[in-house]
Amino acid sequence: MTLREFLDGVASSGRAVTIFAPRPCESVETYFESRNVTVEYEPIPDDGSGGFVVLNVDGEFAGSASMEAVRHLVSPTDADLEPGANEALRVTLDLLAETTFVAFEKRNLLAATREFEDRAYRVGHGTLRAGFQSSAALESQHDVYAALSTESLLDVHIYGDLDWEPDLPGATIHAEDDGELGAFWFVVFDGGDEERQACALLAEEAEENPGSFHGFWTYDTELVADIDAYLERTYG
Repeated sequence: MTLREFLDGVASSGRAVTIFAPRPCESVETYFESRNVTVEYEPIPDDGSGGFVVLNVDGEFAGSASMEAVRHLVSPTDADLEPGANEALRVTLDLLAETTFVAFEKRNLLAATREFEDRAYRVGHGTLRAGFQSSAALESQHDVYAALSTESLLDVHIYGDLDWEPDLPGATIHAEDDGELGAFWFVVFDGGDEERQACALLAEEAEENPGSFHGFWTYDTELVADIDAYLERTYG
């Protein structure tokens, strides 16, 4: 398996959301459509809550989230991009795991990444593997990974096509001149001894639209373990 094969192996067929809200919300509808999820809209009276979203998988109810929670992922605030993502964002991430996305902007993807990094920090042990497409991408996240590698018992591994040695004494750096590492953004946490905390995000930048990504995130323990094992076996 390669990172591309992992990405290609995840599909979101059979997933559909129904948006129950007083009025249509184009940004939310576009967000779901970009993830290959069928979207329907049902108007409801305005009770001040903003409405909610229901997810069905192969015709069966799979979960729901408030429109407010969904908006934290569709339009992340600055607070959502800081370590320690809010509960509303977590609810939406949980709801949409294993759906592929085909047009996700960097800011949205960073909000999802923050939740996985924060999850690893909360557990405080286990292995966290993060891949950066460039030295500039890692430099912008230096303080986050400095905290992860020195303020916990996490075994932090940093991967990427890097042209400088980052000052992260608590982390293991894998600076490889490899096209695969330069093409993918990933965060993989094995959950430590709490298997239910395992999670992974894998995304590839679109060649035809730089700054836009396609990929997936998952809480499937077997899939997380497979990606983790591949990275360890291939790069250390």
